[in-house]
Amino acid sequence: MSGQRKCPDCGSSEIVEDSHYAQNQLVCADCGFILTEGLLTTTYTDEEHLQQVTYSRSTGQSEQLSRCVQRGIGRVRDLCKVLQLPSLFEDTAVAYYQRAIKHPLFRLVSLEKKEMLVGCCVFVTCRQHNWPLTMGSVCSLLYAEKELFAKTYLSFLKELELDVPALSLVDLVKTHLDSFKLFPNSSSVPSKFVEDKEKLVARTIQVVELASQTWLVTGRHPIPIITAAAYLAWQSLCPAGRLTCTLSQFCKLAGTDLPPPAPQRLKELHNILLRMASELSWLRVFKLNKKSVAKYIADLLQHRRLLLQTAFRTGDSATDVSLGDSAAAPPLQTGDAETEGTPLSGEKRKCSSERPPLLPPCLLNPRKKLRTTVSCSEPSVTGDEPILDSEIEQYLRTPEEKERFSKAQACL
Repeated sequence: MSGQRKCPDCGSSEIVEDSHYAQNQLVCADCGFILTEGLLTTTYTDEEHLQQVTYSRSTGQSEQLSRCVQRGIGRVRDLCKVLQLPSLFEDTAVAYYQRAIKHPLFRLVSLEKKEMLVGCCVFVTCRQHNWPLTMGSVCSLLYAEKELFAKTYLSFLKELELDVPALSLVDLVKTHLDSFKLFPNSSSVPSKFVEDKEKLVARTIQVVELASQTWLVTGRHPIPIITAAAYLAWQSLCPAGRLTCTLSQFCKLAGTDLPPPAPQRLKELHNILLRMASELSWLRVFKLNKKSVAKYIADLLQHRRLLLQTAFRTGDSATDVSLGDSAAAPPLQTGDAETEGTPLSGEKRKCSSERPPLLPPCLLNPRKKLRTTVSCSEPSVTGDEPILDSEIEQYLRTPEEKERFSKAQACL
């Protein structure tokens, strides 16, 4: 037993002596890695010349896979079979795992992190081949924490220098809605809540595209936005019995979890739809609110480009239009300009100021910075303060300084 040595493959200190082919070997008891090989003679030529060769050379193997690496490769293949991935994906994921396990950052890690490394290899392979797979699906299969998996995934991409394309929102919508239980094949949902899958996916994609055009997707997790968009699309397809259903009830019917930011994303989508509805003259009569606006989502999505241009016109563009109209108009008399020009310009400024520009929510509602209050009782330190006689001994370092200081005190 060697208590000082550690296994270079798994980092374990359980090193034992084992008799392998009648020769003593130092072997890791956890993963089976051979630290020191015995010397064997295998061929007749070597025995004749009394030359000894190692075991790895005698079998023609330049490298041996430890049990830990073999177990990880098996886990990669099992995960690919569960996800029903093609054989090409499986070979690529195994190659990534063999590259990662040789890296010093991932070689001496815990078994939990090695399990997440298996998921990272499969997840990266699917993303590179444009295969719709979410990080939440991998975490649920591996029973892993999402935060720890995300950290391992980012370090995995950085160390191996891999280029992973961003997942398309359309593919992510289709993948996320596949797990919903609102379709005709589900028997646990009442008939008035059942919806056709193709119609729901198509309407949800349109709402997500609207959210992307209005800066609601930028820099945010896509699952809460997709959940809120699916809820609005589900309400708009049959508003009669679904407007009273809340977002939490919708998630329970669909059999999915309610992400914490989803209510906030739903509130932002409601505000966008109400702004668009205010530009249609025949919808102003109904005095729409956040619940009733879902009835007219189909009309709003049909004319969304024009409605977005008119609803989110900035104040600068409005003033530019007013200046252009005034330049094209004939010159007025001085009295008319004083009496009529001022009220009209005030109304235009009021209309332009009531419309906020189309900006990301982080700019419209910035976080408040914490103000550090400086107490007036504590004086500010500048470094020019005089040193007291009782404290000057703390600044003396050499014996000469101490002697000069004592002489100065004696003279005083």
